[in-house]
Amino acid sequence: MKRQYIWVMSALVVVVVLGGLFGYQQFQQADDGHPRGGPVELPSTQGDFSLTQLEDDQLAVLFFGYTYCPDVCPMNMAVMRQIMQGLDEEQRSRVVPVLVSLDPERDTLERLGEYVAYFGADFIGATGSQEQLEELAGRYGVMWRRVETPDSAMEYTIDHSSSLFLVDRNGSILQRVLYSPTPHPLRAALEQELGG
Repeated sequence: MKRQYIWVMSALVVVVVLGGLFGYQQFQQADDGHPRGGPVELPSTQGDFSLTQLEDDQLAVLFFGYTYCPDVCPMNMAVMRQIMQGLDEEQRSRVVPVLVSLDPERDTLERLGEYVAYFGADFIGATGSQEQLEELAGRYGVMWRRVETPDSAMEYTIDHSSSLFLVDRNGSILQRVLYSPTPHPLRAALEQELGG
């Protein structure tokens, strides 16, 4: 009887926690279930960064990741570099690629600066406090969690969503582009938004 009680109580705790997480996720999203986006204001490799610094005809491509990411992040960055190199000068001036690091413990602005510089002078690296990142990631529907890896020299990794967000200066999400190791989806989204 006691075991059954413990099992029932454990199940209730799980249901309450999952319900709370679902409710929080829904609160962070618009009524239609899509991420609501919004302002991005963080310390960056180019000083304090805010989407409001963009011109009316510019857009930012936001990636959420981290510099120690072994696969998805460098692939996203490489795809973005390839696309930026393929844009003409006028189009390139209208696109601002921004990597938002979800690993503020290791990704100092100095490290972010070195990392994004590898992909091009147009790239900005930004990060903030754990609280800032949780709030921002929640608004953009980005799922992420720290995974301890005690047998690795890295000590931990960050599991995270890999979508890219095309946003305007108000933080309105113009398009959400699913991860792809090829440039085609992101290029098509940018061409549509840039009118090319």
